[in-house]
Amino acid sequence: MPMLLHKFKLPNGMMQQERIDDEERIKRYLRLFEKEDVKKLETGKPVWIEKDEWQLIPD
Repeated sequence: MPMLLHKFKLPNGMMQQERIDDEERIKRYLRLFEKEDVKKLETGKPVWIEKDEWQLIPD
């Protein structure tokens, strides 16, 4: 099962990591990315959008 990692900084400066493993939710998030970013994610490379880091871990 693929997993989408979302790393972001909270307003107090601490780093937070969210692990998303629901396939429907992953598909919804991937619709928000540009095509180039989706291609990077599918290869397992991290993608930064503004200050957030996203990474798709394949099966």
